[in-house]
Amino acid sequence: MSGILEKWNEIKVLVETLELDVHKNVSGNASAGVRVRKGLRSLKKEVSDLVKLSITEEKAKKTS
Repeated sequence: MSGILEKWNEIKVLVETLELDVHKNVSGNASAGVRVRKGLRSLKKEVSDLVKLSITEEKAKKTS
């Protein structure tokens, strides 16, 4: 279960780092918008990895 929590904490940190750039982009900073979009693609991948990890760990518990 610790693997799931570690991945979740990584996702939370990523969201927190994106927040500042989102605010900058709203204020008109185009470069921040590029960073946000790149970060969101990374976030999508990390969330997908978390889903796969949780499914794997649940299957492992059922077979135990």
